Amino acid sequence: MIDAHCHVEMFKGNAGEVVEESRKHLKAVVDSITEYRKFHVWKSWELLRPHFGFVHPTLGYAPNEARRGNWEKVERVGAFIREHAGEIVALGEIGLDFYYAKTEEERRNQRGIFHHFLSLAAELDLPVVLHARDAEREVFEETQRAGVRAYFHSYAGSVELAKEVAENGHIIGINTGIDFIPAVREAAEVLPLENIVVETDSPYMSPYKGKKNYPWNVDYAVRRIAELREMEFEEVERVTERNAVGFFGLKL
Repeated sequence: MIDAHCHVEMFKGNAGEVVEESRKHLKAVVDSITEYRKFHVWKSWELLRPHFGFVHPTLGYAPNEARRGNWEKVERVGAFIREHAGEIVALGEIGLDFYYAKTEEERRNQRGIFHHFLSLAAELDLPVVLHARDAEREVFEETQRAGVRAYFHSYAGSVELAKEVAENGHIIGINTGIDFIPAVREAAEVLPLENIVVETDSPYMSPYKGKKNYPWNVDYAVRRIAELREMEFEEVERVTERNAVGFFGLKL
C-alpha cells in the first residue's frame, strides 16, 4: 500500500518513529510538505530528508496560509521549490479553501497565490496536489486552464464534478474519513478505480474517533472502498498503488 497524502512532519519529534512504523506496513508515503503558519517548508524538509526514498516529498503552500497574502513568504517558498524541483514528486498542496477564507480580501489573496503556484508547476512541468474546499469547481477550472496534471486530495465535492475531474485524466484521493464524510464515500462508490488513490491526510482524518491518524491507517480506506464496490481488498490495493506510482512517478 501507499499513503498518497500525509503530513509526517506534524508529528514533530515523533516523526522518525512514525516513519519507521510506516515502513512495516507500507511501500511508500507521499508527504505533502506544505507551508503553514507553524510549519515552514524548509524546516519540514530537513526533518524528513533522512527518510527520503521511503518518504516521497511534495512542496506547496496551504490555502489557509495563502489567505493572509504574505507575498514575501510566497517568494521564499517559490525559491525553495525551484531549488528542490528535481527532488520532489509534485507541487502542492495548493488550492482554495473558502470554508476558512470568508472575506473577499482573503479569497483574493488565495486566488492570486494559487495562480502563482499553478504557473510555477506548469513552468517546472510538475503535477499538482490540490486542496479544494467549498471551491472545487473553481479549482478544477483553473487547473484545466493551467494545463497541469492534478491530484484532488481528500476530495469532498459533488459526484458530478468528481466524474468530470476523472474524465479529464486527473486523480482523486479517497481518505480515511470515508465513513464520516458522505461526499468521500459517494466518490469512492462511483469513480473509475483507475482515477483513485488512497490517503490518510494524517495526522488528520482519523477513522478512529478521538485518536490521531497515522499513514498505515490507509488500509482502512482500501478496505472500505473494497467493501463498497464488492471487490477484493488486494485488487483495490493493487490498482490504487499503481495509480499513485504512475501519477507521482515514484521509484520504489
